[in-house]
Amino acid sequence: MKKYIGMLVLAAHLMGCTGELELVNPNVTTAETYWKSDADFLSAMAATYKVFKDVNNGYWGVRGVELTNGRGDDFFIRNDVKDLYQLSTFTNTPTTGTPSSIFSGAFTGIFRANQIIENAPGSPLSDASKKQFIAEAKFIRAVNYLHLAINFGAVPLITKVPVDRSQYFVKQSPEADVWAQVVADLQAAKTDLPVAYSSDYVGRATQGAAIGYLGKAYLYQQKWAEAEAEFKLLMSAPFTYQLLADYGQNFLKEYDNNAESVFEIQNQNVGGSQPWAGENANESQGVTTAQEFAPSEVQGWFEVSPTDKIFNEFQKEKTTTGDFDPRMYASLVWDYPGATFYNKPFSSFSLVFGYKSMIKKYQNYKDNNEGIYISEINEKAMRFADVLLMYAEALTMQGKAAEAYAPLNRVRNRAKLANLATGFTQDQLMAEIRHQRAIELFREGVRFYDLKRWGLLKTEIANSDKIGKEFFNETKHTYFPIPQNEINTNPAIEQNPAWK
Repeated sequence: MKKYIGMLVLAAHLMGCTGELELVNPNVTTAETYWKSDADFLSAMAATYKVFKDVNNGYWGVRGVELTNGRGDDFFIRNDVKDLYQLSTFTNTPTTGTPSSIFSGAFTGIFRANQIIENAPGSPLSDASKKQFIAEAKFIRAVNYLHLAINFGAVPLITKVPVDRSQYFVKQSPEADVWAQVVADLQAAKTDLPVAYSSDYVGRATQGAAIGYLGKAYLYQQKWAEAEAEFKLLMSAPFTYQLLADYGQNFLKEYDNNAESVFEIQNQNVGGSQPWAGENANESQGVTTAQEFAPSEVQGWFEVSPTDKIFNEFQKEKTTTGDFDPRMYASLVWDYPGATFYNKPFSSFSLVFGYKSMIKKYQNYKDNNEGIYISEINEKAMRFADVLLMYAEALTMQGKAAEAYAPLNRVRNRAKLANLATGFTQDQLMAEIRHQRAIELFREGVRFYDLKRWGLLKTEIANSDKIGKEFFNETKHTYFPIPQNEINTNPAIEQNPAWK
């Protein structure tokens, strides 16, 4: 997929034009001359996937990673970039730029997916190719709508490409309807996506990815039995997902697209040399996230820090040999004997935020610095460990405690922790699942949303050392406001009630 994503990134917005003289320029791609071959659809698909890692608008671009992690009780973003500081400290408004960019990026991805879904049926492609491209586009559309649902709630539901101005302005659909569309798209994708691809296309959405996200969509709606059924499919043939023996390898570029990966975002240092260039020939296909998170001593911008709350959470249980949890060593760096970071002793770094640790996960810490500003480490959108923990949760919430132990212990055992003691109540098991998700998935963009669906946002943010926690308002900050520029340009859309 690294080859796939980097090869063709045109077909961003294909629009034909008409006039009194209907002349066809053979050197210009139009809607009439496009959508004729597998290569055309592959190009369009690459442009559709690419939005996920767009530097400003992508959910797994640097701004998206900062947005999804920045509001959690485990994460702090400093005041270097106003919009990021506002969302991290709960002082954001409808004009704060980063949520607006993510809103726009999601609808860009949806628009591009809709083009593929509409143009495939009438194309000269084989029936098999048509089915696969439509399924893949529906997967991407579903993931974008899932992100919109958890961040903004009720949003416009657009499943057709607008053909005239009257269709540009769409009112919001209830959040329940958005979730219904997510489920319908993922069910369709699950049916027609392949289990795997050839090596040239590793990283494209698979049947397993559709199943994993379908289970997640059910889990977020508290449809426990449906979630259990989907996750259970991933536990056996034809699927071969496994936990890596070494947890930390998941976040090194040498181990991208490994056996633990259910779906990941492909990053590569190819294309142009400017990650911030936008969609043109100067744009790099890597990301700046590691450089922004790295300390200044290694040419980083040191934009973020773990809180001491998560630093302490990692230490709640030692391994069977009495050491720190290996996930702590892979996720954070702190002042322990022999600690190094970017080949420098820990004492070389200044902890300017006052917290005890720095983020190591997803950093190129084996290099001497982050000086080129482009990271090739893939963002793991969904790992098998996440699936196991969601599966355990779905079982626990149905009172199936005995069945929840096996997936939960798989995650614990990989971290060199002993099997969980038997006889736990549902509340005790959920407490353990919450703890495991906090440390297993730190910096993977799920903490805030986990707390939200558990009804624990107010309590856990209040009980943290997160800067800005005093500004958290549960009524307002459960969702972002609809971006003001959308309110200004779409007369059919309304502001979220808590933000009016």
